[in-house]
Amino acid sequence: MLLKLLGSVLGSLVAYAFYQIFVKLVYAEFTSPLRNLPGPKATHFFYGNMKEIWNNDNSHEQWVQQYGPTIKFRGVFRSTRLYTTDTKAVNHFLTNTNIYEKPAHARYNLSRIVGPGVLVAEGDVHRRQRKIMNPAFGVPQIRELTGIFVDKSNELRDIWADQAARSATVHLDALSWLNRTTLDIIGLAGFNHDFNSLASENQSELAAAFSTIFHAGTSITGIRVVQSWFPVFRVIRTKLDRVLETSQGVMRRIGLQLLRESKSEMAENGTFEKGRARDLLTLLVRANTAKDILIDQRLSDEDVLAQVPTFLVAGHETTSTGTTWALFALTQNIAAQTRLRNELLTVSTDNPTMDELNALPYLDCVVRETLRLHAPVPSTIRVATQDDIVPLAQPFTDRTGTLRETIKINKGQAVVIPIRMMNRDKAIWGSDAGEFIPERWESEISNSIPGVWGHMLSFLGGPRACIGYRFSLVEMKALLFTLVRAFEFELAVPVEDIGKKTSVVTRPFLLSDPKAGNQLPLIIKPYTRP
Repeated sequence: MLLKLLGSVLGSLVAYAFYQIFVKLVYAEFTSPLRNLPGPKATHFFYGNMKEIWNNDNSHEQWVQQYGPTIKFRGVFRSTRLYTTDTKAVNHFLTNTNIYEKPAHARYNLSRIVGPGVLVAEGDVHRRQRKIMNPAFGVPQIRELTGIFVDKSNELRDIWADQAARSATVHLDALSWLNRTTLDIIGLAGFNHDFNSLASENQSELAAAFSTIFHAGTSITGIRVVQSWFPVFRVIRTKLDRVLETSQGVMRRIGLQLLRESKSEMAENGTFEKGRARDLLTLLVRANTAKDILIDQRLSDEDVLAQVPTFLVAGHETTSTGTTWALFALTQNIAAQTRLRNELLTVSTDNPTMDELNALPYLDCVVRETLRLHAPVPSTIRVATQDDIVPLAQPFTDRTGTLRETIKINKGQAVVIPIRMMNRDKAIWGSDAGEFIPERWESEISNSIPGVWGHMLSFLGGPRACIGYRFSLVEMKALLFTLVRAFEFELAVPVEDIGKKTSVVTRPFLLSDPKAGNQLPLIIKPYTRP
């Protein structure tokens, strides 16, 4: 009897999958107005072109060079994905958030890492969360947090200096050290919680839980792909599910404790002690209870709690990765490294303010050029919630020879936002777009890329532009200010050995030793002023 029941359930699941894949998807493909767009052929019956993207971080750039600025490629189940570097089209996707949302499968995968926070929420929920959170990321708040950025940067500098005192040169993995530093920073700046990652080899409970979630949540397996696309298959429990749920339980328990402490202090004093007043969680609680926020517009404790892993990802992984790529770039342009160091040494203090950091023009150029050339997040995806006509700045010719002046899109069509590709597009930036040249920012740059910052897409644009971009920029400047003043940097391996691997963010790894994981081996030498 039980076997019959199981067989019946399995048969129903198979029939459901058959309908979803071979009826809905196949019909959508045959009726798609994008069917005549140029692009690569699918190379896998299940993954389409996705394995090429996972194995070759430059796939999109190679396709655009071969087929033109507006193409299609195949995603999972060979579904069509639109990819265009047309600035007018990309602006349309980013500004019309009522039409273009994160697809359900992408939101599910992301929520497994960051929970149901502002990075995942859509529609009215996103707008409500964003409205409450905005004050915590304003200029005055980042100015208050800069001391944390600088203090932790100095702590990292002192650790490296201590290692250098015992050896003429030091080989180290910059990525792992910067990961630990930015984790400490977001702990204090986000929750007034010191992870103590730099001072201790042992991870705190919260840090270990987040690390487990992030690395387990970014793994790609066949069953996970199926579960993300078809919720009915989520009843199948996997080892990954159990690992994620255990770690999420730890994060929830500690997050609730931090939230209770913050709310308790508010209830007892009507305000916050100076030491707590600047962390993001406390500012979020304060903004959420402001008199001008209607009760039905306030965030629930669950909504506030959902921002804890969001802060960890947005304020930790992206900045450590961006700073790692900045150090890599400076090893490949020693003149830029020297010029930057000379500028930084004109500042008389080891503890600059936000305004002092922002007043350094070449430091700003280096940060801008790093985030242009090495955007931590290379792309994102949207799906059309209704039929649409997309305007184009530059018409193109499809495979039938027809001139396309607009792109017709059907409801359900997936659209890729090409962050890195637009940041490196030679048609926009010139023939040297693939080179690290900070000096390009010394001239006035104006283009039609619809980004919220720096005439680039690194922080996206429109209503869903990165809420924490000011936080990330000042943190990155504080790290570079402290480290480049103190050390000279060289790459410890041949540059040809450095590869890129994307899993939420793009990190370096060694092509000669991929099993060792993400890393950037550097040689550092203490800088001695002449």
